Amino acid sequence: VVLYRQRLIDVLAGLGRRDPEAIRFTRNVLVGFLPSAVIGAVAYGAIKAMLNTPIIVAVALIVGGVAILVIERTVRQPTCDSVEGMPLRTAFGIGLVQCLSMIPGVSRSGATIMGALTLGVERRTAAEYSFFLAIPTMMGATTLALWKARDELGDAQATAIAIGFVVSFIVAMLVIKWFLNVVQKHGFAPFAWYRIVVGSIALVWLLAR
Repeated sequence: VVLYRQRLIDVLAGLGRRDPEAIRFTRNVLVGFLPSAVIGAVAYGAIKAMLNTPIIVAVALIVGGVAILVIERTVRQPTCDSVEGMPLRTAFGIGLVQCLSMIPGVSRSGATIMGALTLGVERRTAAEYSFFLAIPTMMGATTLALWKARDELGDAQATAIAIGFVVSFIVAMLVIKWFLNVVQKHGFAPFAWYRIVVGSIALVWLLAR
């Protein structure tokens, strides 16, 4: 949010002026968020149960890495180069793909970016849209999780959540710009191979236990 604060401020100001681009930007982010909001609320119990199955994480890492390599080599010529210019059906399609990240081991940003590329979104725009889509998605997921666990939260848990928030904020600040530059120059292949290697090591270790 901090890295894109000026963009978000401009969008909010544009909404106040009923600016068409700001309206389209907001519409596309909300439409992309809708599938995960509905499915996440309905399937919360099943999703939480999968978190206790490490082998799912390992397999998802490998499959996701392979999928990235395949999509990178077969992706079509982009037809959309801005969040504002994204067709409604494309935003909704990316939102549906984002739901795959409810499977442990599937990267939310990876799923949305690959989905966007498959649907004809330009590489950098796909990465930026993924970050914008993360704002309502992560807020919604966090709110739902906290609400479900409201009777179990104490001072220790609240402290742990606060520390986790601060650490993730700092890491995101350090990584996002670097990530966008790497994607622009080298594509997603380095991240794909990282997933495959880590997933393979984890899978071998889990099966050998």
